Parts: sequence; structure tokens; C-alpha cells
Amino acid sequence: MRVFEDFPVGASETFGDYLITEQEIIEFATKYDPQPFHTDPEFAKKSFHGQLIASGWMTGAVTMRLICDHVLTNSSSIGSPGIDNLRWLKPVYVNDRLKATVTVIAARESKSKPGVGIINYEVATLNHNDEIVMTIKTTGMFLTRAAVDKT
Repeated sequence: MRVFEDFPVGASETFGDYLITEQEIIEFATKYDPQPFHTDPEFAKKSFHGQLIASGWMTGAVTMRLICDHVLTNSSSIGSPGIDNLRWLKPVYVNDRLKATVTVIAARESKSKPGVGIINYEVATLNHNDEIVMTIKTTGMFLTRAAVDKT
């Protein structure tokens, strides 16, 4: 299990290979972001983008899944107080394959919560052409090795 000390400043890793399908774009958008350029392929052909695009919120959800699968699930993560910055830089299209790069930009132990480390990191979500489609700056909280060893 990865703990706070396993995320040094400057550490960076890239992972994931998530295929974006038309069905998933439409299902997600129908439920959460029902704009017609996300839900209607015929409308989308006549829209600014010329084809169906994924909701930015779907891109964020896929990115979260990648981070869970490759970083958080096998770690001492205890949650996050939130994100500081989210940018959608390019549309995500049907058959794009997404991956994520996570880079630790700051790390410190909590002054008020012994045994908890706070990590600030940048996330870049990339498509199969290595174009950045989304960025996030966020904070995660992880138990320290000493706190895990006590349990």
C-alpha cells in the first residue's frame, strides 16, 4: 500500500487507456449534462465541433476512475478537500483513448492532524495523440507510514 511518504515532490506517473464510446458519451450526458452536442449525433454533426463530444464532466469522471485504479485504491488515501483548478482544453471525441499524468507539486504533513500528509498534485488528461484535453490541480490526504503501522 502506498502511503504519504511514497509521493515525493516531483514524482510523476502516466497511466491508463480508457476508450471513449458513443454509447457512454450519450448515456452520461443524458443523465448529467443533456446538451444536444453530447446526446444527439445528428445535431452534433451540425454543431461547432462537427461531431459528438463528451461532456467535460464525463472526462473528469473518467480521469477520476483512472486515478482510483492506478493511485488511490491501493493507497492510504483518506479523501480530498477539493480541487483548485479545472480546465477543459480540448474536446473528447468518440473513440478517443484517455490516459492521465499525475505530478506531485507539494507535500507536507498536517499540523493539525498527526499522521496525515497533504499532497498537492497536477493532473493532465491526455488523448491517444498525447494532446492534453483536461487539467486539474487538486489536493489529496494520505496517512503517513507511521500512522498505517499503528493500525
